[in-house]
Amino acid sequence: MVTTGSDDAIDVSIIIPAHNCRAYLDRCLTSALVQRVSKEIIVVDDGSTDGSADLLDLYAAYHRGVVRVIRVEGGLGAGRPRNVGLDHAGGRYVFFCDADDHLGPEALERLVAMADRNDSDIVLGKIVGHGRRAPASMFQRSVERAELGDSAVYNSLCCFKLYRRQLLERHHIRFREGLLVGEDIYFSVHAYCHAETISVVADYDCYHLVARADGSSVMQRPDSRDPVAWLAMIRGPIQLMAEHIPPGPLRDHLLLRHFKLDAFAQLGAPFLAAGDVKRKDIAQAVAGICDQWLTPGVYQRLSGTDRQRLAALGDVDRLVRLADIESATVRRRLTGLRWDGDRLVVMGVATLAGIGAHESVSLVLRSRQEPERELVVPAEIAGDRFTARIDVGALGSGVWDLRVTIELEGVVRSGRLGADREDGLTRPAPRLLGGVVVLPYFTRENGNLSVDVGGYVVGVPGRVRITRTSWSFGRRLVVDGEISVVGTVPPASAVRRLVWRERRSGRERAERVIALPGGGFVARQAMGRYAPGTWDAYLELELGGPPARFRIETDAETVAAPRRWLGGTVLRSVRPYATSGKGRLSTVVRQLTARMVFRRIMR
Repeated sequence: MVTTGSDDAIDVSIIIPAHNCRAYLDRCLTSALVQRVSKEIIVVDDGSTDGSADLLDLYAAYHRGVVRVIRVEGGLGAGRPRNVGLDHAGGRYVFFCDADDHLGPEALERLVAMADRNDSDIVLGKIVGHGRRAPASMFQRSVERAELGDSAVYNSLCCFKLYRRQLLERHHIRFREGLLVGEDIYFSVHAYCHAETISVVADYDCYHLVARADGSSVMQRPDSRDPVAWLAMIRGPIQLMAEHIPPGPLRDHLLLRHFKLDAFAQLGAPFLAAGDVKRKDIAQAVAGICDQWLTPGVYQRLSGTDRQRLAALGDVDRLVRLADIESATVRRRLTGLRWDGDRLVVMGVATLAGIGAHESVSLVLRSRQEPERELVVPAEIAGDRFTARIDVGALGSGVWDLRVTIELEGVVRSGRLGADREDGLTRPAPRLLGGVVVLPYFTRENGNLSVDVGGYVVGVPGRVRITRTSWSFGRRLVVDGEISVVGTVPPASAVRRLVWRERRSGRERAERVIALPGGGFVARQAMGRYAPGTWDAYLELELGGPPARFRIETDAETVAAPRRWLGGTVLRSVRPYATSGKGRLSTVVRQLTARMVFRRIMR
């Protein structure tokens, strides 16, 4: 193996296979060069004839010691160029990047930090697509240590990840050569089987997956996902996984991914696009995989749709019917939205385009923070119209995205609801239920219906107003006030604390608050002990989510007069006041020593 130094000298070896991608190389290489890690960039030119070679030579000349170019004879697929690059790598970690894609500016810095913090063997960085579909299920949130058998990381079998090079060398993990597609699936499956720690960086766009404008990339070519060829190829990675993972729950979890995304997926749109003869070949290929790998544990994990497909593998007409239902557009329109007591009533129209009558309609509310949490609400249906009543008290704290689902012949189709709605339909007013604020709203980007329980993304309507301020014993400023949240009085248990925030430094001080019956409160604070500055007053409430802060309203007539007193050699002054405009409670605190007073007099 050729290296450029000790293993500790280079953090990341960035390996880029390149074949006739001149139009994209500048962006790709620039994105690699700006990474704030110790790096080497190994570009393997696979027989380019479009001027890529000349550009690569320029980069290598201007960035000596960082960019290296290796040339190989043109072959089939990216497997061999990546393997050649890996054989020349000397970094602690390896990252594979295609020449038509690019990295986010902080990608490797964040991925390496995650790997070093957790001693990770593989780190997945969030992938975003530009004209191409990007994997999403594994990027719901960042995870320091993701369990292979209890997460969605195995759903991503592309190679655009950070790998510990020692792991790859120890187990001789390499790409399968001679394949147009699927070479990275072999590589990723093998790496997952040996990785002890897997991490996920989901809060930053690490990798940008780009569609070529001319559609010339391998994965954009019409023949790249031929169903029969894909099903023949995927047997290899499944066999490889089974050689490393013994029978049991973990193997079943990994097999489920292959059945769902590789096998049964070919019975959807690809099945409809195929002719009668090829449909039989697809069904037979799927049946062969089922005969070898479908265990009782996998069957228990299958969706209702895939169970229907499994039962119909010998009936091509039935498979076509299921594919028709699955590919049908879900047409939905929100026609009504109102409160009925503590329940949110959602009304609308839902149909499957070109299919006809459906068997049932439900609303599914899924937690945005924890996608595995969801509430299913069956709807009453009358023709194509539905009415559902949501018990929002059953949702729990968080943001819940709402989907309408239609079930027909065991196939479930769904879509977000709200973007298409009756003219003039607005969101209902927020509610305070049992001390928890519930705020139905339409998302800003697409206008879909969601429910914010606790005030995570929607501002909570409320008002805190001073009724009286006065000075008490010990030079304490006494603040009496009243609270209203979404037009009603919150429970006393919701009142958390009074927060004073210094305007310039952002420093905060919290004071105890006594909640009174009927929405009142009182607080007593020794303002003379505060550091000099301008302090703005907020009341903080607990309403089922993150603490909700309300600026305290007042007017000049309600604010107590300033106070001054001498403490030793220091003259202290506290001046409460109502800000101009909206009238908010603030206080100016000053301290003057005898020397400062003398200097002012002498000016």
